[in-house]
Amino acid sequence: MAATKIIDAPRNGHEMAPLNTRARGDGTHGVTIVLTAPQRNSVQSVDIPGEPDRAAWSGKMQFFLSIIGYSVGLGNIWRFPYLCQQNGGGAFLIPFMIMLILEGIPLFLIELGMGQRMRLGALGVWNTIHPWLGGIGISSCIVTLFVALYYNVIITWVFYYLFNSFRYPLPWSTCPTNSSGFELEECAKSSETTYFWYRTTLDAAPSMDEPGGLKWWIVLCLLLSWTIVFFIVMKGIQSSGKVVYFTSLFPYIVLTIFFIRGITLRGAGAGLMHMYTPKVEKLLEPTVWLDAATQVFYSFGLAFGSLIAFGSYNTPKNNCVRDVLLVSVCNAVTAIYASVVIFAILGFKATVNVDRCVASNTDILVKNALLPFKNATSEDYDSAMLKINGTEFAALHLSECSLSKELDNAAEGTGLAFIVFTQAIVELPGAPFWAVLFFTMLLSLGLGSQIGILEGMLCTLFDIDIIKRVKKQHVTGVVCLFCFIVGFIFCTGAGEYWLKMFDSFAGTIGLVVVALMEMIAVIFIYGHERFTEDIYQMTGYRPGLYWQMTWRYIGPVIMVCILVSSIVFMVIRNPTYGAWNAEKGMVEQKDYPNWVMGIALSMILAGVLPMPIVFLMRSFQCLKVDLDIHQGSIRRNETTASTKEMIDNDDDEDDDEDDDNDFSGPALGGHVKTQSDFSDDDEEDKPMTMRMMMMRSTTLNAATPLKKLGGNHLNVPTSRKQNYKKNAYDV
Repeated sequence: MAATKIIDAPRNGHEMAPLNTRARGDGTHGVTIVLTAPQRNSVQSVDIPGEPDRAAWSGKMQFFLSIIGYSVGLGNIWRFPYLCQQNGGGAFLIPFMIMLILEGIPLFLIELGMGQRMRLGALGVWNTIHPWLGGIGISSCIVTLFVALYYNVIITWVFYYLFNSFRYPLPWSTCPTNSSGFELEECAKSSETTYFWYRTTLDAAPSMDEPGGLKWWIVLCLLLSWTIVFFIVMKGIQSSGKVVYFTSLFPYIVLTIFFIRGITLRGAGAGLMHMYTPKVEKLLEPTVWLDAATQVFYSFGLAFGSLIAFGSYNTPKNNCVRDVLLVSVCNAVTAIYASVVIFAILGFKATVNVDRCVASNTDILVKNALLPFKNATSEDYDSAMLKINGTEFAALHLSECSLSKELDNAAEGTGLAFIVFTQAIVELPGAPFWAVLFFTMLLSLGLGSQIGILEGMLCTLFDIDIIKRVKKQHVTGVVCLFCFIVGFIFCTGAGEYWLKMFDSFAGTIGLVVVALMEMIAVIFIYGHERFTEDIYQMTGYRPGLYWQMTWRYIGPVIMVCILVSSIVFMVIRNPTYGAWNAEKGMVEQKDYPNWVMGIALSMILAGVLPMPIVFLMRSFQCLKVDLDIHQGSIRRNETTASTKEMIDNDDDEDDDEDDDNDFSGPALGGHVKTQSDFSDDDEEDKPMTMRMMMMRSTTLNAATPLKKLGGNHLNVPTSRKQNYKKNAYDV
């Protein structure tokens, strides 16, 4: 009787060498692939062990901190406070929390849960659910590459500011002077921090059509950034898992230090009142809800494939539902906490600016005998200002000193971090110390997110069979080197303009489409009942009405609304970018050149088109679906007489054995079984053969159409359009 051995999972890595190493005297062996399908209308959990030697987190804390470090990024510091201020203050928290519950948490669980269940990267997960969905993983990888390109440039700028923070006084605290001892006109017309950003740091070009040459100081910082990122991620979570303890925890330490210092500053209360005073009427504006939904989507880092990768390193019984809820709460609380810190310090900055404005106006009034003496009280100042009409106000070159207007001059992104907040830091005693703290915090936040972004992309790449054979250090090195070279475009005088273009086009529509397709793939193709059962088997918790409603109805509708509105705004609004005008000392809005818009459109299409292309190619059998058997383990041989006779007699030998077996793909629990003693023991040099045992012993060839069975499709790949009855494959 032939011995039978069950193989629980496909071999990979060094185990994928061809199986032609049996000892002399061993009998020949064969491989039988038995693929079973569930009964119609039945709910069956998927038994997909993934890769048996897949890397795993060293502990629960390492996983949790990695997720926190990835999802809590720069957007929590410089995007969320701006949205709160512009969209109703404290009232903005209402749509934000609603969108968090209806959109963010459900999609978060889909990605983390599928990664943990399949134990594969983004490409492997969607290929396993259905071969036609493989384009989702490719699109996710392409968009992630675009984002990784420009996200590391922000880290580059942070490095440059961090190095300059060790100088005393801070280089952005005063304007440089010319040979005559006067302040440079460009700096005098703008401000010290604005000049340092646009002229000293970026050496900004007047437009994208005139980028200028490479800025060597930015190139060196970019090289440093990619070198550090490479050493962090080169061994996967084995190396990055040790760094997350710093990148995840250090920002909270710095935020707490700034919080204690900020609330003790003069004007902090005014800043907080200005930010969190609710303007309920703003909730009637649709753009407020759109901003909330968009912020939730991007703040979690959804659709990058990183959450799927992080989930795949978990144990199958990890409570991913609890993880999703904890990370969601931490993300929201961190955004609110950071907003308090930012606006407490911005309130102090606004108060200092108003005091300076009043002092300047007082000097003018005293010189023109409108005030009796320079040290007049605030009541004297207010009384004198009320007596001055508009004509006199302009003639005297007086300035309007308004605290609310100072606080309304908000900024987001690089403007907040490198211009507005640096000006506030200058006003603090011991400014270099606070500058070092602030930019070290930004550095840790940026690195934490960049690690997650790159890990998601690399995990997707390692789902590709041929790349699995290459050492991860080599693949990571090639990716980082490629990104560094492409990143030269951000090291020119138009670098910031390119970064804003990438941010506006490369990572918007593509990510939203990927997220929408993920929800459709899991809930409507994989099946919400099956996914619910998977969650129950992994966690012991069965998702109820809230999860079902958000997965099946509310979540997809919100994603469609975000997608449609993004496209509409992109079409209606003429895309512009802010270019630095050195003569005026200010930023001017300019239209993107046509050739730049062509590049932007190409990036959008590059992130979206892989999904329909893979669907069409596989539906029309232009692209074959790879089995779990490594192609390097299969070698074509001429069929011997014994193997030909064996294959010709397959129908007679195996009808009784396989009548009860249905045909399904790996997503439905297909497994691989080996059998020995297909021939006499004395034929010791006979090659091993692979036989495809289908239902009713159906023989497939390269032109066999995909069969629709239980919502899953499978096609057997071969490099030649030849029937298995004509060829055997040595395994």
